Amino acid sequence: MSLAVLASGTGSILDAMVRADLPVALVVSDRLCPAVRCAVGHDVEALVVQRESFGADFDRVGYSAVLADRLAEHAVTMVAMAGFGTILGQPFHDRFAGRVLNTHPALLPAFPGWHAVRDALTAGVGVTGCTVHLATLEVDAGPILAQEEVLVWPDDDEASLHERIKVVERRLYVDTLRSILAGEILLESVFEGAKS
Repeated sequence: MSLAVLASGTGSILDAMVRADLPVALVVSDRLCPAVRCAVGHDVEALVVQRESFGADFDRVGYSAVLADRLAEHAVTMVAMAGFGTILGQPFHDRFAGRVLNTHPALLPAFPGWHAVRDALTAGVGVTGCTVHLATLEVDAGPILAQEEVLVWPDDDEASLHERIKVVERRLYVDTLRSILAGEILLESVFEGAKS
């Protein structure tokens, strides 16, 4: 398997994956960010497929096609999104259907979207957590592969809660990828089962 990690942030999940000896062959970002430096520091090839715009004129379909082509050029067979800041369109999901994983800082289907931790605090829940799921064209709606709960403490703010979720998230994502590599989770079966 050739695993690509898509990241736009600090690279803490990427770091956990590489330290766990997962077969990360390529790291791709949509912008220059600490995750690129993290990849280089681990001697993993890093590639920036720069977004031309972060505004309303962003060509999501065109960008998604270019990104899919770049991954195909590197013979990528599975993709792990790890804090990737661009929602990808149809050309990407057509090319890598059933082979794209994502992690989300909530217990999906609760609190989908970019502000999940803030939304959980606003809702006043006592328990939230993280989810590893197959990414699909519909954001945060793909089949769930693994989840783990994280308690919300009375004095939590968004930063403190998110930090505790990240600790669980790094471990859960690595464990889920290991289960896939070991054949304990069959992505094809999960993906096909969700379509039927």
